[in-house]
Amino acid sequence: MADEIFTDPRLAALYDPLEADRPDLDAYLRIAEQLDARTVLDIGCGTGVFALLLADRGLAVTGLDPAAASLAVARAKPGAEQVRWLHGDANTLPPLQVDLATMTANVAQAIVDPALWHTTLTRARAALRPGGHLVFETRNPARRDWESWTRANSHAVTDVSGIGEVESWVELIDVDGRLVTFRRHYVFTSSGEALTSDSTLRFREREEVEADLLTAGYRLREVRDAPDRPGKEFVFLAQRADH
Repeated sequence: MADEIFTDPRLAALYDPLEADRPDLDAYLRIAEQLDARTVLDIGCGTGVFALLLADRGLAVTGLDPAAASLAVARAKPGAEQVRWLHGDANTLPPLQVDLATMTANVAQAIVDPALWHTTLTRARAALRPGGHLVFETRNPARRDWESWTRANSHAVTDVSGIGEVESWVELIDVDGRLVTFRRHYVFTSSGEALTSDSTLRFREREEVEADLLTAGYRLREVRDAPDRPGKEFVFLAQRADH
């Protein structure tokens, strides 16, 4: 089940305006270029920001996401017809042969169930052509990012076109081992309506992810630093291993 920010149409419409600054995607665009990728599977494509950036560069893109409301936002954007949009998760992937599969932002960590995580890795591998690559990021748990997820650090008021001012902030709810749950708050100034969206992320150690990739049939090529969050994230670049 996806979080309300992705499944509630009222909140899905807020995602892009409230997350307008996406410097994290520049690194993925560079990786696609470095790998000379022409076909890409964007797992957890959300509102389609990255998928459309790729399509605008002439790549053939398939965007996959379990949240229908997010996909509705993506499909309504200019150029959306250039992308093949699929509603579902890795279990519903049709046969594909792509050069590159991606999971940007929090997508990998949002797959908290170990069985679904393994399925996602194995199905992504199956969708790659021989020699194809998978790239995704996870936050370094040693940095304990969740300790800064407070209203004081996240409060903002954003003027959203067609909606008006929206007040938003993040509140940490629970830390249970490697699972961290937080709540996004949204208040619509014009009506006073308040909505919330709860999310849980799994913070995996680097060694755990490396072992998972090996089990799923990948060769780890590199673990990079995230340029937009230096020292805070691991960016895994793995290649389909064919024996």
